[in-house]
Amino acid sequence: CGFLGCRHLPPGSDYATRGLFARRVRRHKRSLARKVESRTYARRTTMDCALFSSLTDPRRPTFLHGLTPPLDSTAPEAAQAVAEKFVARSRVLASDGFIVYDIQDEPSRSGADRPYPFRKLMDSGAYAACVRKASGKECLVYKCVDDAAFDAWVRRARLVHGHACLNVVGRPAADRPAQGPSIKDAMKLVQNTPGLGFGCVCIPERHTDEYAAQRGKAAPGEHLNMLRKHEAGAEWFISQAVYDPAPTIRLLSDYGDECRARGLTPKKVVLTFAPCGRPKTMTFLKWLGIRVPAAVEERILGAEVPVDESVTLLCETLETILDATKSCGVPLGISVESVSIFKKEIEAVHELMRRMQAITLDRMGFKWKVVWEDIDTKPAAVVPASTATTVAVAAGVAALVSFLVAKRA
Repeated sequence: CGFLGCRHLPPGSDYATRGLFARRVRRHKRSLARKVESRTYARRTTMDCALFSSLTDPRRPTFLHGLTPPLDSTAPEAAQAVAEKFVARSRVLASDGFIVYDIQDEPSRSGADRPYPFRKLMDSGAYAACVRKASGKECLVYKCVDDAAFDAWVRRARLVHGHACLNVVGRPAADRPAQGPSIKDAMKLVQNTPGLGFGCVCIPERHTDEYAAQRGKAAPGEHLNMLRKHEAGAEWFISQAVYDPAPTIRLLSDYGDECRARGLTPKKVVLTFAPCGRPKTMTFLKWLGIRVPAAVEERILGAEVPVDESVTLLCETLETILDATKSCGVPLGISVESVSIFKKEIEAVHELMRRMQAITLDRMGFKWKVVWEDIDTKPAAVVPASTATTVAVAAGVAALVSFLVAKRA
């Protein structure tokens, strides 16, 4: 960095000029540090990625925490500060990693007006790199295929940002001209990119008799969509937020049955849950296409503390799903998120994660405990899978909490 150093300035340079060059030196050093870090991650394969290992391991559940990037106008330094603030709040949660969403404008998603105005957000791949730097944990990065530079984005996600796990998402609106590859071509491109694994979304609301009738189909077929993506190389599925257990139970059961019929091993399905504490959030959930039974909406919004009631109801929903699908053969995981910036709903996500984690591990018959780990030191040797599985968890800059999950004897 000597070419930018103040010692090379002409004699008599004023203090303002010296200060400008000093700031350039500091920015250049930070840039070099980011490049070294990204190249280190880019050299790794999916086998070196703890999050990929968790998502593809059918023997244990995966726990994720979802978030959205800041506004597109956010400067890189400010985005890193936002990521560090998020991690400082969430590092006490025992998650395997984070989901960073790629939010698109969806004017034709439903007939109703969007409750919250759409605002263009920062690139999901770039922000996920900020989150990984702040937390010491990997991110599952969502990417919509409706991008004319989709192939360049994939290369950048892998080679510049060093990501190993992507979730490929279809176009936001079928009635607009396509800007990028089809979902089929996008999956093939990602699958052929060394060091990358990918998953897709699944939508239980599309696996109902009502939806099938609207599409002129004799029976629901979302499980067949999952099979097509499964056979195209998808390693996992992330569901839309769940408020009604019935479609999810039916989808998981039909997917498991179809996998057995075809001689395939089911991929893990991560179920998503989002608390709700006010009517505006409820309206947004329904605008997103999430099925919320009338009795559920009434119970939540009629409660003395709606957001707490939603957490309790969602935990009951999870228990119903786990009990009904325990023999279907489909491995499960849990993801929690807030769909708004309402403080009480964001805080409720933390309680929801803790309670759902305990429910899931207890229901699946695991003995487990929480331990902490310093992320600035070299990780200890991995415990053999036959004895235990170390699960990477919520982290801060200095320390990382993790679960030790052991099978009952």
